[in-house]
Amino acid sequence: MLAWLSDCFWHERLWFPEGLGWADLQDRDGRIYAKAHDLWVTIPLALCFLIVRHIFERVVATPLALLLGVRERVRHRATPNPALEAFFCTVTKHPAQAAVQILSKQAGVSVHQVRRWFRRRRNQDRPSKLKKFREASLITAMQVCLLTGILLSSQKPWFYDLNEMWKGFPTLTLLPSQYWYYMIELSFYISLLFSVASDVKRKDFKEQIVHHVATIMLIGFSWCLNFIRAGTLIMLLHDASDYLLESAKMFNYAGWRKTCNYIFILFAAVFFITQQCCHGSPHSWAPPGAIMYCTWVYPVTIYPPFFGYYFFNGLMLILQCLHIFWAVLILRMAIKFLPGNIVEDERSDKEETDESEEEEEEEEQGKLENGPVSNGHSALNNNHCKTE
Repeated sequence: MLAWLSDCFWHERLWFPEGLGWADLQDRDGRIYAKAHDLWVTIPLALCFLIVRHIFERVVATPLALLLGVRERVRHRATPNPALEAFFCTVTKHPAQAAVQILSKQAGVSVHQVRRWFRRRRNQDRPSKLKKFREASLITAMQVCLLTGILLSSQKPWFYDLNEMWKGFPTLTLLPSQYWYYMIELSFYISLLFSVASDVKRKDFKEQIVHHVATIMLIGFSWCLNFIRAGTLIMLLHDASDYLLESAKMFNYAGWRKTCNYIFILFAAVFFITQQCCHGSPHSWAPPGAIMYCTWVYPVTIYPPFFGYYFFNGLMLILQCLHIFWAVLILRMAIKFLPGNIVEDERSDKEETDESEEEEEEEEQGKLENGPVSNGHSALNNNHCKTE
């Protein structure tokens, strides 16, 4: 049964256009080609990344955070209360006013104390600023792969003329630099998938999971299909802006507001150029429009479509949809930035304070006593910008 499933999975008609097969990728005459079994090395490499991450966070990231002035806010822990804890874990973390009043009677405390308890309990589940700084600094450091990709690709003819991407397919000779770029990049994304349970969870958590899985499948599939040149450029584009975003987060956590804003502007520009530029001739380096043209349109002029062609481009479309989703978030952040406000990551949950709760209650009480305020503006504006 397993042998039959293996034969079906590796059937040549799924992986290659008609007339080509695995025999074309056998090493000969000193020419080496990508092999599916090469990908097994990414599992131990991913585990090594996790070990390196553990060491990096304690030896490098933590001292760097202290050097840049990352300060933790003192958090008050919620006092143990079985009734409130049960409601928090099983029903909702944000109870409505009616539920607050019922819980107040059940727990034998005031409504104000119930609200404060839930606020403090929610803060307990939020990651600390130091933890978020560590994660951002690690991803920034790992994007050194981008420099490898640039050095690898910029000297190749298919970096400038994307028609060269398919010249000689599928017998595209594997270079040692391409091998290590693929293995390191794939191992890095596998390690991110392994550590997702302990990483900072943001509002786009599900989208991040889909992105990591699709990226891993795209890298692995392009390796087996010998879409090495296309895969190298795609990885390069996807990594082109990540380190800028993580760097902006680092300075945001450290309180360097202007530096954070400037880096964010640069990140937004690079992101929209590399991920959302959908125009350009296939003879020019204009991603991802040119990249998607050369993976979707140009190949069918060379060989008839096959399953691998559709599967590869399907993964490309999934990633592009995710990039559009994130582009909307970035645009919303950019609009908030225009008046000179502090740039905040909209995906992150904001930490709550007891003082802010009291201000909100006082403002609500004032509205009840004074009636509606003209033009929809409150009499006092005590809201201050918060960072993560």
